[in-house]
Amino acid sequence: MGMEGLLGKIDSLVWGLPLIILLLGTGIYLTIRLKGIQFTKLLHSLYLAFIKRKEKGDAEGDISHFEALMTALSATVGTGNIAGVATAIIAGGPGALFWMWITGLFGMATKFSEAVLAVHYRVTDENGQMAGGPMYYLRDGLKSPFLAFLFALFTSIAAFGIGNMVQSNSVADAVKSSFGVPVYITGIILAVATAIVILGGIKSIGRVTSFLVPFMIVVYMGAAIIVIIMEIDKVPYIFNLIIKSAFSGHAAVGGFAGATVREALRFGVARGIFSNESGLGSSPIAAAAAKTKHPVTQALVSMTQTFIDTIVVCSMTGFVILVTGSWKLKGVNGASLTSVAFSNALGKHAGSFVVALGLILFAYSTILGWSYYGEKAIEYLLGVKAIKPYRVAFVILVLIGSILKIDVVWTLADIFNGLMAIPNLIGLLGLSGVIVKVTSDYFKNSVE
Repeated sequence: MGMEGLLGKIDSLVWGLPLIILLLGTGIYLTIRLKGIQFTKLLHSLYLAFIKRKEKGDAEGDISHFEALMTALSATVGTGNIAGVATAIIAGGPGALFWMWITGLFGMATKFSEAVLAVHYRVTDENGQMAGGPMYYLRDGLKSPFLAFLFALFTSIAAFGIGNMVQSNSVADAVKSSFGVPVYITGIILAVATAIVILGGIKSIGRVTSFLVPFMIVVYMGAAIIVIIMEIDKVPYIFNLIIKSAFSGHAAVGGFAGATVREALRFGVARGIFSNESGLGSSPIAAAAAKTKHPVTQALVSMTQTFIDTIVVCSMTGFVILVTGSWKLKGVNGASLTSVAFSNALGKHAGSFVVALGLILFAYSTILGWSYYGEKAIEYLLGVKAIKPYRVAFVILVLIGSILKIDVVWTLADIFNGLMAIPNLIGLLGLSGVIVKVTSDYFKNSVE
């Protein structure tokens, strides 16, 4: 067995049924303990994120609620929203989209809990900036320096893969196939653009993502809404198809090979988790940097991240693929299927442009978000002196990733991304009592 085959088996083991059950089960458990907070407080959380946006008066932190949310969204709204949804539908049928919704709804409770702990246990580093995330609540809350070390190690490795080389490679390929630009040119431009932003630290990242993320989501969603309006008569049928297929599977039709309920559930949950990262422990690192007077205020804002990523953006992609009938085509999958779906409705050039632009912006924003995650993980492991060398190495790898063939890096990145979840979920379950107490105190005292 070659290296790729071995890594593939490890990847399947890490992202197997036990981890998926643990991720979804944790979300269900926290939903029960928090009395369905993602349903009862959703409107309030959206108000805090998009209307209020900033704390009044003095509040500790480096960036606003909105900037923290956009930084986290920059890392999660990525190729999974374009390619991952298509893969889920091809493998699990239309019903996979329903199970993505379920994963997103329960994942909101997980995301909320991660942010509560991240802010509650955050510290001020030697540079006077906030440092927080699973490594700190595992060390100081769960009293497990070993699990904290493992999480930081896995995150630092995953950042160079899933948050760097994999993304720059996707951008270079998209630009070459759509516009004919050589990959090394794209790599240089991307490396320079990354350096300009990340060398300024979290405040610079927060400012850029606050502009970039809303822009890219609005443009992509705008194109998707146009397609859906063009096919509006099919929407009731498609919605019914999604629900029916989720509980009865779907027979083979056209180029679609058919799927059972088990496949719809498996691929819907797996791709939903991959897209919104609820439970992986990445986004609470950004939440810890927010200016906030109480952990729950930022946690409510952070909760909207999963809602936007899965319930909104992934749904847009799924509906475009389904209303255009593109999911029935044979031999088309991933980003190519999404591109075909948009092209069928908007025309070949316009459809391809929308998906190519989406891939480029989504991947670049992921690089920015993950650069901060990796930086804080390296800081935890080696101290603040390692931050500048890390940023330089990160920029260099953006260039390398865009040029080289990195099939092995894809698999390695996926493995370490999954490994991050294990210590984080142990922390969430072990500290669930703290999450409930801090949340209860917030609403009891009406802290804003």
